[in-house]
Amino acid sequence: MKEFSVSLKEKLRRIDYVVFFSVFGMTSLSILTLAGAANASAAGPRRVVIQIAASLVGLVMAYIISLFDYDELLNHFTLPLLGIGVGLMILTVIFGVGPDETSTNKCWLSIPGLPFDIQPAEFVKIVFIMTFAKHIDIVKKKINHPLVVLSLCIHGGLITGLVLLTGDLGSALVYLAIMAIMLYTGGLSLWYFAAALAVVIVLFPYLWPKLSEYQQQRILVGFNPELDPIKYGYQALRSRDAIAAGGFFGAGFSGGSYFKLVPEYKSDFLFAVVAEKFGFIGTFFYMALMGTLIFRLIWIARHARKDCGANICMGVAAIMLVQSLENIGMCLGMLPVVGITLPFLSYGGSSMLASFIYIGVIQSIVTHNQKYYFERENA
Repeated sequence: MKEFSVSLKEKLRRIDYVVFFSVFGMTSLSILTLAGAANASAAGPRRVVIQIAASLVGLVMAYIISLFDYDELLNHFTLPLLGIGVGLMILTVIFGVGPDETSTNKCWLSIPGLPFDIQPAEFVKIVFIMTFAKHIDIVKKKINHPLVVLSLCIHGGLITGLVLLTGDLGSALVYLAIMAIMLYTGGLSLWYFAAALAVVIVLFPYLWPKLSEYQQQRILVGFNPELDPIKYGYQALRSRDAIAAGGFFGAGFSGGSYFKLVPEYKSDFLFAVVAEKFGFIGTFFYMALMGTLIFRLIWIARHARKDCGANICMGVAAIMLVQSLENIGMCLGMLPVVGITLPFLSYGGSSMLASFIYIGVIQSIVTHNQKYYFERENA
């Protein structure tokens, strides 16, 4: 079996254009929606510029990342990558700041010289996915051994716990979902999942009273915003009004007014703006593109040269699936509002750049899928 180097031209030819055009379509919709809503606030035009800049920088970063062999990177730098991820989250726990002075979430870092804050948990997701995928690949033949499962839980729990310490419950839930889906596709027995569910059910009556009234209300009202339409359910109800006002065709690029009543319409609730401006057609366009991306990631996972690459694809697919379901669910007033962005749509430099980094790693898996002459490498 002979290894060979892939030329730059060949790497460009091998890029998965289904993934590329799905991402391009969703990003274009994001910029178009923000541009249509720019007149709603004084900072509107600036947001459009930042979103365009983040998308362009993200596209360049994705291309550069795709040129590197993910497998070689993980073979030599798995532990340093994990250390970087843990270190970033420790810095966030210690020095993190909130979106405002009253917020209890300290999930942002202010870096001197940068005109904006960054959200490390968004970037650490790909570090977690890659290192966790490598961990699963190393122990795959004995993944159901209790000590192996314990080591995987420690790996996943370490970063998830640090994210939770910053107060970012939404991101922590996404990390848990990524971990669960990657363990399932990695071959973990369903009995472990059943045992984990049983533990949660048993502990729930003891844990619920320990939650603050604020936390309890956010959960309860999340499933039924009408319970508190003035305070905790306000965002979800206004978002639902905007979605309903859009109808089938929407109010148009410059139309719509209900979205202006949604406090976070520019970021976590931008889906409601899409619905009001472009109607069911606009939201269907986004969901169709996201669905195409998720199914394509699964297809790439099935055809990946190595199990590690397949696990990474499933981890990224988990991000896209879980965040899309949760974000759209909270915009519809069906799920609790936990501050999760909608991939490639919500406004935010950290979210957009991180999403393109995920895609860069996926393209690396695709472009390096044929690395050997004569025979397929054993996964």
